[in-house]
Amino acid sequence: MDAAPAPTGPPDPLVARLRAVGSVFAEDEARVLRSSASSPAHLEAMTVRRLAGEPLEHVVGWVAFDGLRLAVGPGVFVPRRRTELLARRAGDLTRPGDVVVDLCCGAGAVGAVVQHRVPSAEVHAADVDPVAVACARRNLRPDRVHEGDLFAALPPDLRGRVAVLAVNAPYVPTTAIAMMPPEARDHEPLVALDGGSDGLDVHRRVAAAMAAWLAPGAAVLVETSEQQAPGTAALLAAEGCRTRVVQDEEVGATVVVGRLREPAGA
Repeated sequence: MDAAPAPTGPPDPLVARLRAVGSVFAEDEARVLRSSASSPAHLEAMTVRRLAGEPLEHVVGWVAFDGLRLAVGPGVFVPRRRTELLARRAGDLTRPGDVVVDLCCGAGAVGAVVQHRVPSAEVHAADVDPVAVACARRNLRPDRVHEGDLFAALPPDLRGRVAVLAVNAPYVPTTAIAMMPPEARDHEPLVALDGGSDGLDVHRRVAAAMAAWLAPGAAVLVETSEQQAPGTAALLAAEGCRTRVVQDEEVGATVVVGRLREPAGA
């Protein structure tokens, strides 16, 4: 005789509300909301924001990223799980005392992972968006987070000293922005998403300007897509890098890793 099914409790009303608006991971989201709420009223306020389509990470004010809990907030690009590949590879290539730059840093997630893995590294980060910069200063040393357009944001004394350059520049083609999930399209800054007609506009600018900032033999890592990887790799190769493409199919991550060729006889 078959055993009777185990009794179940009443349905969770919060999970039901999240499912009703299409949440695929309603149970997980309910758990995060409850753990982040300071009171029933706070929980309800956060729930209303989430039901309206605001990203969960913006609602609760944090994101889990490669084992770290990092601050995020409204108007800031939310670090994706796929970017953990970029962060881990940058950490693998960083040696004690190295100067590392997290370019187009957003919340500073890549730099935070590198700093956590190699505490003695001198990690700098830069972004053109002042809202992102303010957020990154909560996750990294504030005095090493710089506001400005790509390398123009960096202190001049970093020229020729950057051993590891990690870049998570926007690479979504302009025409594809409209097809992105509403959470990203409506709540994250366009400057963090739009990579131009083919998605490689910022990659071109980084490649063209990076030589003056890199130390001999420096590593350059750029997150891209599987389709755009050949183009990103060609841009780095044209500036003197040996390149390879690293992928994590489980999370759909693609990173082009370049190593700057050292001068002959160095």
